[in-house]
Amino acid sequence: MSSKVYRPTEMNETFAAIRNSGDVGGLLALYEEDSQLLVDASGSGFTGKAAIAEEFERLVRIPGTMTSRNTFCVEHGDLALLRADFAIVNEEGTTLYSGFTAEIVRRQADGTWLYVVDHVGASLYGAARGA
Repeated sequence: MSSKVYRPTEMNETFAAIRNSGDVGGLLALYEEDSQLLVDASGSGFTGKAAIAEEFERLVRIPGTMTSRNTFCVEHGDLALLRADFAIVNEEGTTLYSGFTAEIVRRQADGTWLYVVDHVGASLYGAARGA
Protein backbone atom coordinates (compact mmCIF):
# COMPACT_ATOMS: atom_id res chain seq x y z
CA MET A 1 0.00 0.00 0.00
CA SER A 2 1.30 3.44 -0.90
CA SER A 3 1.94 5.72 2.01
CA LYS A 4 2.40 8.81 -0.16
CA VAL A 5 -0.21 11.47 0.51
CA TYR A 6 -0.57 14.40 -1.90
CA ARG A 7 -3.56 16.08 -0.23
CA PRO A 8 -3.58 16.72 3.52
CA THR A 9 -7.26 15.78 3.71
CA GLU A 10 -6.22 12.20 2.86
CA MET A 11 -3.80 11.76 5.78
CA ASN A 12 -6.21 10.18 8.24
CA GLU A 13 -7.85 7.79 5.81
CA THR A 14 -4.41 6.71 4.58
CA PHE A 15 -3.19 6.21 8.15
CA ALA A 16 -6.17 3.96 8.97
CA ALA A 17 -5.77 1.89 5.80
CA ILE A 18 -2.06 1.32 6.46
CA ARG A 19 -2.74 0.49 10.13
CA ASN A 20 -5.33 -2.07 9.04
CA SER A 21 -2.72 -3.69 6.78
CA GLY A 22 -0.36 -4.05 9.77
CA ASP A 23 2.46 -2.17 8.02
CA VAL A 24 4.40 -0.31 10.73
CA GLY A 25 6.97 0.87 8.16
CA GLY A 26 4.15 2.30 6.06
CA LEU A 27 2.82 4.20 9.08
CA LEU A 28 6.27 5.59 9.86
CA ALA A 29 6.61 6.73 6.24
CA LEU A 30 3.79 9.21 6.97
CA TYR A 31 5.96 11.04 9.56
CA GLU A 32 8.86 13.46 9.38
CA GLU A 33 12.05 12.10 10.94
CA ASP A 34 11.80 14.21 14.12
CA SER A 35 8.00 14.34 14.36
CA GLN A 36 6.12 14.12 17.65
CA LEU A 37 3.39 11.68 18.62
CA LEU A 38 1.47 12.94 21.65
CA VAL A 39 -0.65 10.36 23.41
CA ASP A 40 -2.39 12.07 26.30
CA ALA A 41 -3.70 15.41 27.53
CA SER A 42 -0.53 16.17 29.48
CA GLY A 43 1.46 16.31 26.27
CA SER A 44 3.35 13.09 27.02
CA GLY A 45 4.55 11.42 23.91
CA PHE A 46 7.34 10.32 21.67
CA THR A 47 9.72 12.19 19.39
CA GLY A 48 11.35 10.65 16.36
CA LYS A 49 10.53 7.62 14.28
CA ALA A 50 12.36 5.10 16.48
CA ALA A 51 10.26 6.00 19.53
CA ILE A 52 7.07 6.24 17.49
CA ALA A 53 7.72 2.81 15.94
CA GLU A 54 7.30 1.10 19.31
CA GLU A 55 3.88 2.69 19.73
CA PHE A 56 2.83 1.69 16.24
CA GLU A 57 3.87 -1.91 16.91
CA ARG A 58 1.32 -1.84 19.74
CA LEU A 59 -1.29 -0.10 17.58
CA VAL A 60 -1.24 -2.70 14.81
CA ARG A 61 -1.69 -5.51 17.37
CA ILE A 62 -5.02 -4.10 18.57
CA PRO A 63 -7.72 -6.29 16.98
CA GLY A 64 -10.37 -4.76 14.75
CA THR A 65 -10.59 -2.42 11.79
CA MET A 66 -9.74 1.26 12.11
CA THR A 67 -11.61 4.02 10.36
CA SER A 68 -10.54 7.64 10.54
CA ARG A 69 -12.62 10.50 9.14
CA ASN A 70 -11.07 13.92 8.61
CA THR A 71 -13.42 16.50 10.16
CA PHE A 72 -11.51 19.57 9.04
CA CYS A 73 -8.34 20.68 7.30
CA VAL A 74 -6.98 24.22 7.43
CA GLU A 75 -4.11 24.77 5.01
CA HIS A 76 -1.67 27.64 5.41
CA GLY A 77 1.17 27.55 2.92
CA ASP A 78 3.12 24.34 3.44
CA LEU A 79 1.38 23.55 6.76
CA ALA A 80 -2.06 22.14 7.48
CA LEU A 81 -3.98 21.65 10.71
CA LEU A 82 -6.16 18.53 10.75
CA ARG A 83 -8.72 17.01 13.05
CA ALA A 84 -10.19 13.54 12.69
CA ASP A 85 -12.55 11.17 14.45
CA PHE A 86 -11.42 7.55 14.57
CA ALA A 87 -12.73 4.20 15.73
CA ILE A 88 -11.57 0.61 15.86
CA VAL A 89 -14.46 -1.79 15.38
CA ASN A 90 -14.45 -5.59 15.78
CA GLU A 91 -15.96 -8.14 13.38
CA GLU A 92 -19.33 -7.95 15.16
CA GLY A 93 -19.50 -4.20 14.60
CA THR A 94 -18.79 -3.28 18.23
CA THR A 95 -16.64 -0.18 18.71
CA LEU A 96 -13.63 -1.19 20.77
CA TYR A 97 -11.88 2.18 20.85
CA SER A 98 -12.72 5.63 19.55
CA GLY A 99 -11.51 9.16 19.88
CA PHE A 100 -10.20 12.10 17.93
CA THR A 101 -6.91 13.49 16.76
CA ALA A 102 -5.38 16.89 16.13
CA GLU A 103 -2.44 17.02 13.74
CA ILE A 104 -0.04 19.31 11.98
CA VAL A 105 1.24 18.13 8.62
CA ARG A 106 3.80 19.72 6.32
CA ARG A 107 4.16 19.66 2.53
CA GLN A 108 7.49 18.18 1.53
CA ALA A 109 9.69 19.21 -1.41
CA ASP A 110 8.24 16.36 -3.52
CA GLY A 111 4.66 17.55 -2.93
CA THR A 112 3.76 14.85 -0.39
CA TRP A 113 2.50 15.63 3.11
CA LEU A 114 3.94 14.22 6.36
CA TYR A 115 2.94 14.46 10.00
CA VAL A 116 4.95 16.89 12.13
CA VAL A 117 2.77 16.65 15.27
CA ASP A 118 0.14 13.97 15.83
CA HIS A 119 -1.96 14.27 19.00
CA VAL A 120 -4.02 11.14 19.50
CA GLY A 121 -6.93 10.47 21.85
CA ALA A 122 -5.60 8.80 24.98
CA SER A 123 -8.30 6.12 25.00
CA LEU A 124 -6.74 4.32 22.04
CA TYR A 125 -3.19 4.50 23.25
CA GLY A 126 -4.08 3.57 26.81
CA ALA A 127 -5.51 0.37 25.37
CA ALA A 128 -2.56 -0.14 23.04
CA ARG A 129 -0.09 0.24 25.90
CA GLY A 130 -1.96 -2.22 28.09
CA ALA A 131 -3.43 0.38 30.46
